[in-house]
Amino acid sequence: MNKILLVEDDHLLNKTLTYNLSLDGYELTSVFNARDAAAAIRRQRFDVALLDINLPDGNGYELCKLVKAEAQDTLVFFLTANDQEREQVQGYKAGAIDYITKPFSVIALQHKISAMLAMVENHKPFEDIYDDGKLCLDFARQTGTIAGKQLMLSAMEYRMLALFCRSAGQVLTRRLLLERLWDAEEKYVDEHTLTTTVSRIRGKIEAEGDCYIKTVYGMGYQWMGEGQKGK
Repeated sequence: MNKILLVEDDHLLNKTLTYNLSLDGYELTSVFNARDAAAAIRRQRFDVALLDINLPDGNGYELCKLVKAEAQDTLVFFLTANDQEREQVQGYKAGAIDYITKPFSVIALQHKISAMLAMVENHKPFEDIYDDGKLCLDFARQTGTIAGKQLMLSAMEYRMLALFCRSAGQVLTRRLLLERLWDAEEKYVDEHTLTTTVSRIRGKIEAEGDCYIKTVYGMGYQWMGEGQKGK
């Protein structure tokens, strides 16, 4: 599950973002000042940091430096009401990936975070084979076996399984799955196709009571397999 640090002293905006991003399946740590933010940064690593620049006891630029010192690959977004070019440049120099000017669309921000995490994930090295001793999937060759018997999976089913294996343990929301599962002709997968594909995959790999894909009600799905991924 991707972890997000939200530092925003506007209580209404903080609660709104926390609510909406939690619904997307992220693990949120939300604070209202620089002191608590610094403590959270030293305590754990975050995948994304949303930093208000003007805080009652500090500023987002210094927090960005602290975030990057702890985890260089954390995606930092600055949230600010100031749209001056000089401050935007300062934000990028500090290590931010984007500069979000208030007021902004919460939905647009959600999509932006999802898109940036997907881009990072797609550039991470990913081994082509999943093998837990019972289920074996070769994503490069699109072949698979379950308990030694050959699996018949479609290209879309392999795409979905690869996404699940890349995100093992993370709750993938239905919206996130819909956004990332494009076929070669860029034909968007709809809700019905998504549900049907998950059900069909389960029927093929969970025949003996195994649970590889867990439904997280009201959110989406989570891959529960713990196989060795490697060549």
